Amino acid sequence: MRTSVSDASTPDHSIGPGGPRIPTVDLRPWVSGDPVAREEIARTVDAALQTAGFLLVTGHGVDPVLRADIREAARAFFRLPAEVKQPYAVKVGGRGWLGPGAEANGYSEGTETPPDLKESLSFATHEPFDDPEVDAEWYAPNVWPAEAPGLRALCEEYLARMAELENHVLALLGEALGLEPDFFTRHMDHPTYGFNINWYPGTEVIGEPEEGQFRIGPHTDFGTVTILDRQAGKGGLQVYTDEGGWEDAPFDPEAFTINIGDLMARWTGDRWRSGRHRVLPPPADAPAEELMSLVYFGECTPGTVVESVPAPVGRVAHEPVDSHTYLRAKLDSITVV
Repeated sequence: MRTSVSDASTPDHSIGPGGPRIPTVDLRPWVSGDPVAREEIARTVDAALQTAGFLLVTGHGVDPVLRADIREAARAFFRLPAEVKQPYAVKVGGRGWLGPGAEANGYSEGTETPPDLKESLSFATHEPFDDPEVDAEWYAPNVWPAEAPGLRALCEEYLARMAELENHVLALLGEALGLEPDFFTRHMDHPTYGFNINWYPGTEVIGEPEEGQFRIGPHTDFGTVTILDRQAGKGGLQVYTDEGGWEDAPFDPEAFTINIGDLMARWTGDRWRSGRHRVLPPPADAPAEELMSLVYFGECTPGTVVESVPAPVGRVAHEPVDSHTYLRAKLDSITVV
């Protein structure tokens, strides 16, 4: 077990010649409370999030077998005929199946792009709120396809692990900014969240991509932190930086990829970047490539006002925003059908 994240012991990954590095952070020393390691980890995270807005984390304790089992159960559903899946169809932000053509993430940047080449099973907050108006917009029972009978138990276990990991990450982010350990977590007592199982099939399912069409178009995420469990592929994740442009994201099968969303970037006064990214279409030399990602989108408790941390930590004083007014506008922007 590593006990620090010094340059000598922390793997990092350059994503462009002379460009920023995305570190791999072992969370075990952080969780164990080692004060020296925690200070070094905080410095490493702050530096990484000022460049690409991404980092990798290991030592998270999430069983790889659980992640594989979710993929197996979800794949059985995705491979069903469209008419079997259609009763579960929803729009972006709903609970159920997002079919082909349901969203185009590039629209969130104001770019008109063809619809994203993916399907998703989408889930969200599992407990209702005390406020009927909040429930009306942000809560509905999750829909679990009968054709994937084991998926619910697997996902509920996974989401419990994600909530724990998110709290560790948010406490780490508070310390990385020199703030109180609960600076972010105190706004997460009953958060909304999103969880997508994204299926990226090959061209035998989706056909040939149109010009400018991606599995997921260029965008930044909308919330606080995103926790991604992904698979390596030629038609996989790319990260954008000012220094290197679009580059393939580093991959470690043991690690989760963490990126900062828009609300967190605003909260930090743009000290940290909202990580811009995209997922490439199936590659011409491997058109049958199939990938699946498990994507947890961290959000706040409804009613949270996100106000930029002042200088010298923050660099830009954004106007305060209601977290969920912001989220709703962004979700609406990427909805195609």
